[in-house]
Amino acid sequence: MKYVNNSLLWALLLCSNWALAQAQCVKIKFLETTDVHGNFYPYDFIGRQPESGSLARVCTFVEQARQEYGDRLILLDNGDILQGQPSAYYYNYIDTVSPHLAAEVLNFMRYDAASVGNHDIEAGPAVYNRWAADCRFPVLGANVVETATGKTHFKPYVVLERGGVKIAVLGMITPAIPMWLPENLWQGLRFEDMEETARKWVPIIREREQPDLLIGLFHAGKDAVLMGGKYRDNASVEVVRNVPGFDVALIGHDHARACFQVANAEGDSVWVVNPANHADAVGEVDVTLDLKDGVVIGKQVEARLADVARLEPSPDFMARFSPQFDTVQAFVSKKIGRFTRTISTRSAYFGPSAFVDLIHRLQLEIGRAEISLAAPLSFDAQIEAGDVYVGDMFNLYKYENMLYTMQLSGREIRGVLEMSYAMWTNRMQSADDHLLLLRSRERPGAKDRAYFQYPSYNFDSAAGICYTVDVTQPAGRKVTILSMADGTPFDEDKLYRVAVNSYRGNGGGELLTKGAGIPKEQLQSRILFATDRDLRYYLMQYIERQGVVEPESLGQWKFVPEAWAEPAAKRDYEYLFGK
Repeated sequence: MKYVNNSLLWALLLCSNWALAQAQCVKIKFLETTDVHGNFYPYDFIGRQPESGSLARVCTFVEQARQEYGDRLILLDNGDILQGQPSAYYYNYIDTVSPHLAAEVLNFMRYDAASVGNHDIEAGPAVYNRWAADCRFPVLGANVVETATGKTHFKPYVVLERGGVKIAVLGMITPAIPMWLPENLWQGLRFEDMEETARKWVPIIREREQPDLLIGLFHAGKDAVLMGGKYRDNASVEVVRNVPGFDVALIGHDHARACFQVANAEGDSVWVVNPANHADAVGEVDVTLDLKDGVVIGKQVEARLADVARLEPSPDFMARFSPQFDTVQAFVSKKIGRFTRTISTRSAYFGPSAFVDLIHRLQLEIGRAEISLAAPLSFDAQIEAGDVYVGDMFNLYKYENMLYTMQLSGREIRGVLEMSYAMWTNRMQSADDHLLLLRSRERPGAKDRAYFQYPSYNFDSAAGICYTVDVTQPAGRKVTILSMADGTPFDEDKLYRVAVNSYRGNGGGELLTKGAGIPKEQLQSRILFATDRDLRYYLMQYIERQGVVEPESLGQWKFVPEAWAEPAAKRDYEYLFGK
């Protein structure tokens, strides 16, 4: 062992302690909410029952954290706040004069910045521009660009200073908006690639602002996928991996909890945090910085997800927004008609269902169409027999989709159905196999439960035609169209008027592009008719006109061979929903 001079060692230690004494330690906490979807209150206006999560509970968590951190707590929202619960819908479309509740809530909680989400754009420019104007903090969107000027429609980034530390927050949205939404909802805008946008703005921010911390606020998930051969959806991890400079990426959009580190191109670790949806959790990031003479000489970042689902709601929040609560409650409590039977999306996965066929009937009628394509938009929704209220309409139809009537050939219609049922059904090779294409998962106390491999809102069935789905056949060979519903022949070479929602008509789910083989750029030319209001509005009108609605299945398609499909359906029902 080499001899060490003790006096020299003590001198080094004393110098080190003196240097540390001159340094300033600053601790900053970031809290993220994302995909709140109108869950402001601890109450479900659709199910008319108390609810976990909500910004009222987040407010309690924020208030507690502010007692320790003061203005060194930075509160950020990551988009998709304007759609979901009727509390958002009411201030989007019914009361368009009052300050928007989504802005008022965030202002009350003293948010520092927010990004814009795809469902915020879905509300239309009159809504998202009004909301952004009502917010007393910047709404960010570096890759939302005005086509006329080339300038960003929202601020690209914001710089915050706390405790002598300069923090830049860069906001972006998934660019796949044109795959899902009609152009009238984003007229005059384009959505640029996230990685290309980050490569543009990160050097600008570094040179212009010289921040100590760079935070990405990305309304995009972690597993990137190319949509329509053009749009990179859920590219957050790709951005922080390929564009060095970010300290933290706060992400959202995919409703999947995440908290992990990624190594970027320079070998630095970047935290990626996603508290998922409905304000059941918050992303919590603690940053400790050592400063000497105003320069950062050390930095430590730790991240976690904090569960707030069962916290007591903030009394101050509930008192402040009690009048708006009562207003929304009165709106959803208006009776619009009566159903003679209970309807549920559960039956829609195993054959024709009264739930989806009610939507088919309306689409055929409004769109003056020969054929309708529709899917269950909620995995497990139910409306009880008896009086039906406005709030039930958010169960019947989850999103603010418009209705299109499009011109499709018989061959293209079968292509849509082939892709739909390929995502929906398993290829049964024995009577004991699953009917549905499932992926098993474990739930505490609930063994042998499962969920779909693909989202059920892409499980389109058809009305207006009679057909079978052979679950023993491979993808692409499952569907046999027997005739039109009135018994006349179905012709693959004929052009038909087909009713679809605007999400599907713009390429959502890629059933029309990949399934039917229609180039994305040709979809617009196929539209013969479009409503100017969302389908939920027409559903409400229809039920009010009818007064009493007798929901029933059209019975126009079935799974075959029935000897295998029917027992498998019973097993899979229990596997999905329990006995």
